[in-house]
This record gives sequence, C-alpha cells and structure tokens, in this order.
Amino acid sequence: MTEPADRRALAALVFGAAVIGLAPILVRLTATGPAAAGFWRLAFALPLLALIAGRADRGPPGAPPRAALLAGAMFALDIGFWHYGLHYTSVANATVLTNLTPVVVTLVAWLAFRQRPRLGFVAAVLLAVAGAWLMAAARGGRPGPDPPLGDALSLVTALWYALYLVSVGVARRRAGAARVMFWSTLLSAPLLLVAALAMDERLIPASAAGWAACAGLGLVHVAGQGTIAWSLGRLPATLASVVVLVQPVVAAVLGWLLFAESLSPLQALGGAVALAGAVLAQRAGGNPAQPAAKP
Repeated sequence: MTEPADRRALAALVFGAAVIGLAPILVRLTATGPAAAGFWRLAFALPLLALIAGRADRGPPGAPPRAALLAGAMFALDIGFWHYGLHYTSVANATVLTNLTPVVVTLVAWLAFRQRPRLGFVAAVLLAVAGAWLMAAARGGRPGPDPPLGDALSLVTALWYALYLVSVGVARRRAGAARVMFWSTLLSAPLLLVAALAMDERLIPASAAGWAACAGLGLVHVAGQGTIAWSLGRLPATLASVVVLVQPVVAAVLGWLLFAESLSPLQALGGAVALAGAVLAQRAGGNPAQPAAKP
C-alpha cells in the first residue's frame, strides 16, 4: 500500500510534468533563439528560486552539492538541445523523442549497479526505438524546417535529461529541493547565454508577448522542475522518468491546438509505441534504491 507521503510526491510529480508540457509552446512564442529562450527561462526563474531557497535554509542558500553542479551542466545541455530540436521539428516529435529518458535512466542504473540487462528490457528498448523511428519517419502537418535534424537533437536530449534526473536524485540526498534547484539553475543560465551568443541568436524578445512568454517559462521552470526535484527526494528516479511522460501528451495536444501540428496516424502510433517501450523498459529494469528524503 502506498504511503500518504509517497502519494503526495507522486501527485507533485504528475503536476510538475503537466506544467512542463507548457514549455515547448512558450519557447515558440518567445521569438528569440533556442538557447536564448533557455537563458531567459532560467533568468526569470532565478529570483524566485533564490527566495525559496533562502526561506528553506533560513538565510542565503548553502553551499551547492557537487551533484547539483553536475545537474546544472546536464540541464543546460538538455535545454539547449531540446530547444533546437523544437526549432527544427514539430512540438510532438521533439517532446516524445526527448521522453525516451526512461530507457537511458534504466541503463545508467544498470551500469551503476553492474547488473546485466534482462531479456525483457532489451525487448522494451527495441520497441521504444522502433516507435521513435516510426514517429520520426512519418510526417504530420507542419513538421518543421528540418525534421531529421530536429528529431536527432531531441533524441540526444533524452540522454542529457536522464543524467539530469539522476544527478538531481543524488543531490537530493544531501540538500533540499530548493537549494538543488537554485544552484543547478545558477550554473545553467550563463552556459545557455554563452551558447546563444556563440550561435549568434536573437537574444532580446521583439515584443511584449515575447517577454511574457519568457517570464512564463520562468514560472514553468519553478513550478514544474521545482516540484519534480522535490518529488525526486521521495521517489526513485526510474519512477520519475516514467511519470514525466505526461509531458509529451500535454505538449502534443497544445501543439495541435495552437500551431496546427496535427499527428498523422502513423506518427500517433509511433509515439504510443515509443512511450510504451519506455514504460516497459523501466518496469523490466527494476527499481534502484530510493534517494533519502530531505525537507
């Protein structure tokens, strides 16, 4: 039977994943470069995170755990690759392919615990890969300027997000969610700014609507990633990587409603198969030790 605390953590995880589903829509509305949109997302989030972390620590945020700094680097890679994936392919493709994360998380867990993959896990990985290939090969309405490149970037994003989830889970053993979020975001923001400048992107939004979208991304980051980070102190990373599959469903529906990015039947089938393979991979992979909870 699930404990009340676990149910609260699971509810927070579902809420955070649903909120994060708004992120790709807001990225499109910023009218900035992909990495620049990521920078503004974190820049608007930092004051709120500093306030929350200060209240939790009853003063300035304490020293960052090393794993929180690693999480910051992984999150910068995650945001940068994903935003560029969104630029080149559809919202649905970019979000579903990115959320093959459970396959990567379970592989990392196996490497950490030196366990051999079970036959069921190998089959689930093949199923997820087949679904991802089908979704990438099939095309719905308005797929994007360079779908193969966008799909490839989105697939690589799954690796960065998996390493981010694992790093946050480790950091939560030594620090509260607010401190982990503050330090990882503080490191990610300048990395994304440097990337935006290096890629010669449009840095400043051209309209009030663009600024509003940037501010909205900041709120999404705090509410979405914040609740996910909090729940990772009470739930295993493998479970989190499956529950966050709520995100592509929300993103795909909004992409269809706002950007007319309809899914073809083959795309929808491929997305369903890919997500099913990801869930089955997590189940076949077992359940690594749950991180110790922090207030």
